[in-house]
Amino acid sequence: MSPLKRVTRLWPGAAGAVAAALVLSLTGAAQASAADLNNARNAGFEAGLADWTCTAASGTTVPSPVHGGASALRATPAGQDNARCSQTVAVKPHSSYTLSAWVQGGYTYLGVTGTGTTDVSTWTPDSPAWKQLSTTFTTGASTTSVTVYTHGWYGQAAYYADDVSVFGPDGGGGGDPAPTVPGTPGGLAVSGTTSSSVSLSWNAVSGATAYSVYRGGTKATTVTGTSATVTGLTASTAYAFQVTAANAAGESAKSAAVTGTTAATGGDTGGGALPKHAVTGYWQNFDNGATVQKISDVPSAYDIIAVAFADATSTPGAVSFTLDSAGLGGYTVDRFKADIKAKQAAGKKVVISIGGQNGTVSVNDAASAANFANSVYALMQTYGFDGVDIDLENGLDPTYMSQALRSLSAKAGSGLILTMAPQTIDMQSTSNGYFRTALNVKDILTVVNMQYYNSGSMLGCDGKVYSQGSVDFLTALACIQLEGGLAPSQVGLGVPASTRGAGSGYVSPSVVDDALDCLAKGTNCGSFKPSKTYPGLRGAMTWSTNWDAAAGNAWSSAVGPHVHGLP
Repeated sequence: MSPLKRVTRLWPGAAGAVAAALVLSLTGAAQASAADLNNARNAGFEAGLADWTCTAASGTTVPSPVHGGASALRATPAGQDNARCSQTVAVKPHSSYTLSAWVQGGYTYLGVTGTGTTDVSTWTPDSPAWKQLSTTFTTGASTTSVTVYTHGWYGQAAYYADDVSVFGPDGGGGGDPAPTVPGTPGGLAVSGTTSSSVSLSWNAVSGATAYSVYRGGTKATTVTGTSATVTGLTASTAYAFQVTAANAAGESAKSAAVTGTTAATGGDTGGGALPKHAVTGYWQNFDNGATVQKISDVPSAYDIIAVAFADATSTPGAVSFTLDSAGLGGYTVDRFKADIKAKQAAGKKVVISIGGQNGTVSVNDAASAANFANSVYALMQTYGFDGVDIDLENGLDPTYMSQALRSLSAKAGSGLILTMAPQTIDMQSTSNGYFRTALNVKDILTVVNMQYYNSGSMLGCDGKVYSQGSVDFLTALACIQLEGGLAPSQVGLGVPASTRGAGSGYVSPSVVDDALDCLAKGTNCGSFKPSKTYPGLRGAMTWSTNWDAAAGNAWSSAVGPHVHGLP
């Protein structure tokens, strides 16, 4: 819940030239012959970084995400380094080759130098799923080796690369052997269920580039990673699942079957007994000049109370919570727990919020994901929290945060309340990590209350720029989430409760009410009017119940009844 630091993306000036070179190279691609092979060595990074060199120690190999096999490259740009990883590949003179690689993550470039003719490259912006980059090149009359490379872009997120190929005539330098049909996956297990879905995970298979999940003998989905969620299922029903591994050589035999039983009706909304339209408020576990409150002081207009905040521990990914009894006028832990129970008895939900302005929780590998899930679940058991709110304002890894949240869901069950409070810039595109995380866990997600403040100007779903503090800013930015894949019941408008609650972006309660009407009913819109209405819109959120109290509860007194009165 902090001021947003705007980041300007650095677009390469050579992008047009790259695109032009790509078009020319593709139109001149030669047909492969039967003797062609992949001349790259350790193309799938199964032997670590052997045969590869990465600048500034920017590269490492990771077990997930992978496109094929058990490893992939992760390279992270930092400062003036663009995380360039390269390999010298033996080639034949005066020959044509196809260069390709599977990539994911931040901006990623693939190219070749030293061809003796025209060096080529191709690139892609942020890619939430594995995507194949490909281009072709021709060697000169005396060229016997070239340098192939991948790199990211300055100030952008880490990128992943896997299954690099320099396909063409044998250059005599050796290369990876032709693929064989992968083995059958092992370790298939149910990792979570809702009333309409079953989540599965399994062990990686060397040489596999994709996995297919079968439900009752019929293929249900195909993925590139080692987990999947099968949706569209019936509540309280048992299903049998199997998985296969595949690559260019073919598909393995089916694994041993496992049975997953969906939860009772209602578990897939993540909302439990929440009303159709809900109000969320953050409760401050500290005194910063706003009204100091006990949980029992929070007005009944609030349906979800997010306790701010849990803190990072010395264990990667793990969090802890300590009630600030001294700062809250002697509020005891026993009274805190009792107040939570009383709110729940009144039909309210209380969740623990992770992050905030100074939050430094990092979930970026399987171990930290497990630590996160275990520690949050422990807090839920200790204090009686109904779930968790993700308010990480310093970025997150969608792969491992999604893994952590699914693990937490499996522990907590279908009643888990899962909320998020991303900044505006985090939800501008479905390729951004926060948006990807929300979509990854959509089947267990309660609501995303994006912070419509401390933002400056932002793009709406119509491509126009809107300034914060207006009905248009709220509606045109909410539209991005509604059109980007979130259900209306998973979208809330996050705004400050008073001018003191945030550095900028405060709007009066009447503006919030107008924006809710515009989205839900098509009335009271500004210059922007959505193409359709969203009567199932979840509601609104504010920072914070304490700042609301400091202003005489003017926000909740106006917005609360309006939210609960939506269609």
